[in-house]
Order: sequence, then structure tokens, then C-alpha cells
Amino acid sequence: MAKRISLHEFQAGLARRLADAKDSRASALLGVQAGKRNWLIDLTEAGEILAVPPLATVPLAEHWFRGLASVRGNLFGVVDFAAFHGDAPIAPVGQSRLLLIGVRHSLNCALLVTRALGLRAVEDFEPLATPPDPDQPWIGDQVQDAHGTHWTRLKVSELLNHARFLDAAQS
Repeated sequence: MAKRISLHEFQAGLARRLADAKDSRASALLGVQAGKRNWLIDLTEAGEILAVPPLATVPLAEHWFRGLASVRGNLFGVVDFAAFHGDAPIAPVGQSRLLLIGVRHSLNCALLVTRALGLRAVEDFEPLATPPDPDQPWIGDQVQDAHGTHWTRLKVSELLNHARFLDAAQS
């Protein structure tokens, strides 16, 4: 027979579990690869990761703006994150994924990444001494993991508000 608990005990337990989940989410990072670079995104900033749906191309757009994707009936602008940084374009097949990053900021924006690398803990990384790049303020701290792999923290709000990112029209 199942153990009976009062509604008050149930609600208190549920509130405790939600608080614990929120705390662990705040210290978690999502790892993705775009081209040859590994990126870390705060889980609170990361949105959904999904297989790449068919993309509708947009004429007269920058080469890194791959087009529009319909996700559950909503259109998302898709930016090839590797090509945006001057690397080779990502083929939208195989392990490549769309990372919906703008939803929290009321922007329907997605990054095309080479692959998702899973969740990482903040504590698993050591900072590297690298100066910030004023031309790319979305590039955050450089860190490395225990295996010596270099990672770059992505500042999502700086990326979403940068003039170059917002202007996908071909020059």
C-alpha cells in the first residue's frame, strides 16, 4: 500500500525539489560544437535543441544566415554559428542541431551547430587568461576542462543585441 502524506507535506517536498532543480540548472552549462570551436551556454539562456528541420532560404541575406525554420508553427531565423565566425558552413544533416536561443528574449532565433555535446557543470572548468575581444562582445570567458579541451562561454544577450548579428541583410 502506498504511503499517505498530507497535502502540506507533498507541497513542501515539491517546492524543495523544484528549488533544488533550479539551483542545479543555474550551475549547469550546455556544451555545443560549432565548426571547430566548443561553446558553453548557461542552461538558463539555452533553449530547446532539435534536429534540423527543412530550412527556407532567404534571398539577399548574409551567407551565415541559413534561412527560416518552422518549429511547431513558429518561424525561427537560423544562423550558422560556425560561418558567422568565419569557419566553414555547417551541413544541416547528421549530428547538426538547432539551438533555439532567443525565446527567452522574445526573439525567434536559432543557432545551427555542428553537434550538441551535452550538459556540463561549471565546476568542471578552469579559467584561461584571455583578453576580451571588443569586436565580439558575445565571446565570454575562455575555459578548459580536465582533458585540456578549450571552451568558450557564450554571452547570449550580447550576441542577440549585437548589430552584426541583427543585420543579416547582404551588404
